Amino acid sequence: MLGLPKGSLEESTKALFARAGWKISTSSRSYKPAFNDPELDGRFVRAQEIARYVEHGYFDAGLTGFDWIQENNADVTEVCDLIYSKASVKKSRWVLCVPEASHVRKPEDLAGKRIATELVATTRRWFAARGIPVEVEFSWGATEIKAPDLADAIVDITETGNSLRANKLRIVETLLETNTKLIANKAAWADPAKRKKIETIALMLRGALEAEGKVGLKLNLPKTALEALLLELPSLRNPTVSPLGSPAWVAIESIIDESTVREIVPKLKALGAEGIVEYPLNKVIY
Repeated sequence: MLGLPKGSLEESTKALFARAGWKISTSSRSYKPAFNDPELDGRFVRAQEIARYVEHGYFDAGLTGFDWIQENNADVTEVCDLIYSKASVKKSRWVLCVPEASHVRKPEDLAGKRIATELVATTRRWFAARGIPVEVEFSWGATEIKAPDLADAIVDITETGNSLRANKLRIVETLLETNTKLIANKAAWADPAKRKKIETIALMLRGALEAEGKVGLKLNLPKTALEALLLELPSLRNPTVSPLGSPAWVAIESIIDESTVREIVPKLKALGAEGIVEYPLNKVIY
C-alpha cells in the first residue's frame, strides 16, 4: 500500500509517476487511485498524515515532505529524496517571518510573543532549543495574512518567496529546509519482496527526475574533428563514440542540458557535424 500526497502535490506526483512508468488514474472525488501495475495499491491523503500512517503500517511506503516527518517525529526509513513540486525543483523552506515594519531583527526579539504556523511541534522544538519562550498556535491556513493583527510572527513554507513579499513580510530566519521523500515502514523495508518493490519505485522515480531538463543528442562527425569537439564542448560529457561504415566518420551520442542545445548545435555544425538529432528523455539512470 502506497501513500500519495493529496492537494498541491497531487498532479505533479501523478506526472512524475507517469514519467517513471506508472499511470495513476483517479476520479475527481476519489482518494483511491488505480495503477497500471497489479502489485500496487494506494491512497491519496494529506501529506501531513502520510509519515504517521507509514510508521503505523497502514502504508508500506509513501511520499511526504521531510517537514512532516519531523513534525510527526515519525520513525520511518527514508528511502530517497525526490525534489519536485508544483512550482519548482528546489527545496522549500519553513521560515520565520514578521511584517516589514516590525522591530524584530532576530528570533530572540520574539520572546513572549505569539507565532502562528501549521508546523507547530517543529516550531516549538526550534524555539525551545534556543531557550526563547514563545507561544506557538496552530494556523488553519492563509498563515501569511495573520501578522501583525492575529500574531506577532509566522512560520510558513516558501519556495519562491513571492507570497511573502506580496503580503509585505520579511524573513528573519530559516527553521527547516524540506523536500519530498520516499519513505518506508520499517517492517515493510525488512520484508525482501516489499523492499525490492519499493527500491524499484525509488530507482524509476529518481530516473524520471534526472531526465528533467535534459535531452539526448545524436550526430555524425568527421573523425578528424573528434578531438576538437571534446575540447570545445565540455557540455558533451563522456559521449558515446561509435564507428560508422565510412572510416572517416564517427557517430556521437550524449545527454546534455536542454538549455545548452541552442549554443552547442551551431558549434557542432561548424565542426562539420551532420544528421544532428535532438530527442526527449523519460528517464536517466546512472
